[in-house]
Amino acid sequence: MSKLRFIVAGTGWVAGEYLKAIHAREDAEVYGIVSQNTEHAKKRLAELSIDARIFSRFEDAVQDANADAVVLCSTPDIRAEQTVLAARHGKHIVLEKPMALDRKSLWTMADAIEASQVQTVVGFVLRWNPSFKNTKALIEDDAIGRVFMAQIDYWHHVGPQYPQYRWSKTKALGGSSMLSAGCHAVDAVRYFAGDIEEVTAYGCRTWADSDYEFDPNAIAIFKLANGGIGKVSSSLECKTTYKFNVHLLGEKGAILNNQLYSHKLPGQTDYATIPTILPDSGDVSHHPFVEEIDDFVQAVRHKTKTRCDFFDALQSMETSYAIDESIASGKSVKVPRTK
Repeated sequence: MSKLRFIVAGTGWVAGEYLKAIHAREDAEVYGIVSQNTEHAKKRLAELSIDARIFSRFEDAVQDANADAVVLCSTPDIRAEQTVLAARHGKHIVLEKPMALDRKSLWTMADAIEASQVQTVVGFVLRWNPSFKNTKALIEDDAIGRVFMAQIDYWHHVGPQYPQYRWSKTKALGGSSMLSAGCHAVDAVRYFAGDIEEVTAYGCRTWADSDYEFDPNAIAIFKLANGGIGKVSSSLECKTTYKFNVHLLGEKGAILNNQLYSHKLPGQTDYATIPTILPDSGDVSHHPFVEEIDDFVQAVRHKTKTRCDFFDALQSMETSYAIDESIASGKSVKVPRTK
């Protein structure tokens, strides 16, 4: 296969990181971008020194036979439609989260992807973070045994200082605290402790004059499939610096972010600190999009699964929907199993 040709739908903050990650590769190129604002798209490409086509309609982009893959950084309300179109035209898909704002749309996407057999990766980008990779390797090496308690927090004040705030604060496009961003924490619980069977969740407002159309704060308690328990919290209105806390208790040790206490270190008297890059910034330039795109390109070339393909991420979305259903109903909700 020659260079993998990408079309990026969107020109925003996250799209810019994908554009840079693709453009830096020798085996891939940015073939085109999709934007209804042609002048803004030209300016964005010029800023990044990228020469690419500009499509005003996504339909025209996916029908171009020269394109191999699409990156969907569009708003969540149209991702399902774009995913189905891309799959039907045989384009491999990089999909930002939330993949869809409702279960019906998600399963429409699933049917189209399954029928087309295209390769996929979903932007739960922290799975490629160095600290996450360390933690996953330690768990797989039995450093802490079965994880019986997982507590993960997403705290990030997403306010007017961010361009996406104008739409992400709305119910129609942001959805909920979990769908907008807390799903990263949900996915992390699954990544480290396994699937989630049942959730009980609560949400609340922060300030009386909040512009959020949904409760920007949520806490969910989980029953894990491995017999353990878990918790995630998500706050989009908080007086704190960005925090993504990962606390895991296992039968043979524990991990607190980049600190380890393990049966494999029998002389330990306290936690050992592992020097690494933590998921400690809301700045998307800090996130490992380069590694995500590398995983995706290798998967397309070798017909392998990515670290987070659509059907793996689908279960994280099902859990996020269950959290919102529990908040709305005041009851515990079983998470549908898709495997």
